[in-house]
Amino acid sequence: MKSFWENLPHPFTVLAPMDGVTDFVFRQVIAEIGRPDVFFTEFTNVEGLTSLKGSEKVAQSLKFGKNELPIVAHLFGKEPEAFYKSAKICKKMGFSGIDINTGCPDRVIVRRGSCAALIKNSKLVEEILEATRKGADGLPVSVKTRLGFDRIDLEWIKFLLQQNMPALTIHLRTVAELSKVPAHWEIMPEIIKLRNEISPKTLIIGNGDILSFEEIESKFKEYRSDGFMVGRGIFQNPWFFNKNIDVEKVTINERLDLYIKHINLFDKTWKNVNPGFLKKFCKTYISNFPDALSLREKIMECTETAEMKEILNAHKI
Repeated sequence: MKSFWENLPHPFTVLAPMDGVTDFVFRQVIAEIGRPDVFFTEFTNVEGLTSLKGSEKVAQSLKFGKNELPIVAHLFGKEPEAFYKSAKICKKMGFSGIDINTGCPDRVIVRRGSCAALIKNSKLVEEILEATRKGADGLPVSVKTRLGFDRIDLEWIKFLLQQNMPALTIHLRTVAELSKVPAHWEIMPEIIKLRNEISPKTLIIGNGDILSFEEIESKFKEYRSDGFMVGRGIFQNPWFFNKNIDVEKVTINERLDLYIKHINLFDKTWKNVNPGFLKKFCKTYISNFPDALSLREKIMECTETAEMKEILNAHKI
């Protein structure tokens, strides 16, 4: 049985998993205005998901709609048994695939042995992959990583390619570099060469500093990675994946109406949740027009979603 990865166009697009950002509500907004070829959920901790106390709250990060398919559950942690149990949950929920995080550089998480810490523990990665595949029961299991921990380490990339996975996403920076340097797209040809030699069927997804659809097209011609994962670019332009929309021509009212729609769906979905989460998107919607800064300042002072909507509606032309 073919996985969804085998039916994607080339190049294909992916919305990056961003913790506390790419939740169900935000993905629903993106699905409506111009979706990527593949969605990833935000980060989901396998130990939390399979615990007795925290499972219900953690499971919220796995909420998705049918209009988001194909969608991949993005998991992190360090206990193979928890990955096995979480994979079974994801399979039952109807996910298209499962992705394992071995690249997030958050210091607290790394100190606990998860995410980027796994770059230094290939034996555990093998155990996690085996457990996840067993629990996934046929769902494709992929990995998202970085170029290395404190240096560019192609031996790490070789190791992952030897795991015979359907897709490998590489954020083209090391863990130590965080996002402080430009992504090393110049390394991509070497990675593609390794892929062709070691695991020709593994799709390579490049991630880092992609701020426009035009960049995807030019990078595809130059580097030939199969897919492109977009993270921060979606903050600058929520219509990123819609090639028919020129973001410079989007009107003030269209921007504010979309923000209001986001807030309404947030209220309906999560109910009585602090609106502070919604302020993360303030600059995403309120930009590229006169008085945007002063409007953002007003929104940042709001303590209720009703107040946010009132201010946004009052600013419409």
